[in-house]
Parts: sequence; C-alpha cells; structure tokens
Amino acid sequence: MTPAAYCQDKAARSGSSFYYSFLFLSPEQRRAITALYAFCREVDDVVDECSDAGLARTKLHWWRQEVARVFEASPEHPVGKELREALHRYPLAREHFEDIIDGMEMDLDQSTYATFKDLSLYCHRVAGVVGLMAAEIFGYANRHTQKYAHSLGMAFQLTNILRDVREDAGRGRVYLPQDELERFQVSASALNGPNDTDLTRALFAHQAERARAYYARALSLLPDEDRYRQRTGLIMAAIYQSTLAEIEKDGYRILEHRVVLTPLRKLWIAWSTALREHRRRPTRRRAA
Repeated sequence: MTPAAYCQDKAARSGSSFYYSFLFLSPEQRRAITALYAFCREVDDVVDECSDAGLARTKLHWWRQEVARVFEASPEHPVGKELREALHRYPLAREHFEDIIDGMEMDLDQSTYATFKDLSLYCHRVAGVVGLMAAEIFGYANRHTQKYAHSLGMAFQLTNILRDVREDAGRGRVYLPQDELERFQVSASALNGPNDTDLTRALFAHQAERARAYYARALSLLPDEDRYRQRTGLIMAAIYQSTLAEIEKDGYRILEHRVVLTPLRKLWIAWSTALREHRRRPTRRRAA
C-alpha cells in the first residue's frame, strides 16, 4: 500500500464528516488534507487505544521524532511520507504538528478542566491549529482568514465534545468545564448516562450555545475574497452545524444515544453547500 493509499484508507475508515468535504478539493489539496487528517487520527488513536499511559507517551514521543524527520526529509511512517510531500506545496508549520501532539498528551495528564479558559488551551491544540493548517492548504489572500480558521476549528471541537460527552465520560474524561457542571448542578458521574434530566439538558444547551457563538464568530471573520477558497471549511461547518441542530432538535438527549447524520445526508449537505458557494463566487470580467 502506498503512503497516499494508507492515508486515504485511514480517512475513509474513520467515517468522519471531514471526509465528505474533501471530495470537493483539487487532487493536490485532497492529498495534503487527507495526510493531515491521517496524522491527527494516528496520534489520537495512540491516546484512545493505549490503556498504558507510559506506552502512550512512548508512542507520542515517536511521533514527535517523526515530525522532526518530516521536516528533515527522512520520514519513516506512511503518514509522515505523505506529509513530507505536502510540505513541498503548502507552508505547514512544524510547531503546529507539535501543538497537536501536546494536545493529545494533555489527555494523559488530566481528565477534567476547571474552567472554559483551561479547556480552551486543549481545544486550541487539538483543533484550532488544525484549522490554521487546513487554511494553508485551502489557500487564502487575506491574513484575517487565519482568525476565521482558528475559530472554526474551535467550534468543531466544541461540537465534538458535546456530541461525545457520554462516550468520553465512559473513558474517564470530562471535557465540560467543572465550574459549569457545578453551576448547572450536574455531577461528573451523571454524564455516564443513560438518562438525561432537565439539569443535564440545560447544561448541554449552554455548551451548544457556546459552539454556535464560535461558528458565528468564525463566519463573521471570513473575508469575502477568500470565501470560495475556503469552501471546504464551509462544507465542514454546514455538516457540523447540522449535527448541532439535530442534537437540539432531539432535546439534548445525548446521554441516551449518540446523534449522527447518515452518510447520505452528509453527502447532500456537502454537495449543496459546495454548489451554493460556487454560485456565490464572483464572476471574472473579461478584459475589453
């Protein structure tokens, strides 16, 4: 299996909403973003699949070395080899890859976050910087697009945290700020489900409101001149916002079941969003 095929398989098997947005990129961009996504999956799987924290740290350290090898032109892993190819075309920063690994390592060091400010650092590392790197691959002319991309990455992570709250609690991790659990009178043990209450629903509605605020902030920061270039991010946003809307429509019963969109619906959202952005694209006037 070639490095490109390995990364493609890694992305496809994950079932992520991101995969559907990748379909509308150029072949070069698709290959690069798929490699980036595969990297994120690899380091995330280290933490999720290793019950031994010491072994997980050893594996993350290996990935730190692999990132160094990527930038030294000597990667060993199929994902590293694909990332090396991406570096020939896109200015991906080494420190951003290291930030992602730092974020994954936070899961080994702590399982709760006292305040949203504390949680924000985690979200920045595992999602905000991914948004920044994705923006480099998609392309932009206005530097303000970086602020949009970071806020959008934060919004995605907050949506994931809400959607996966019971699953994460089952792993002993609570990403909802502790001070907010106390404010809404919800114990951490209650997040293991399976029954939602008025208190948990109020807590979850508060989290959803914060995520929506990040989506609104991101979209307000996207310069019109870069909107078409960043259409893949807008496709992702449409899919994630639809997931958030479904959670709300379902009455925030996320402790009872996991809310997911069907592959067909994700594909429809991706196609319709891409079509809308294509129609909004300014037409170039021919020179007289």
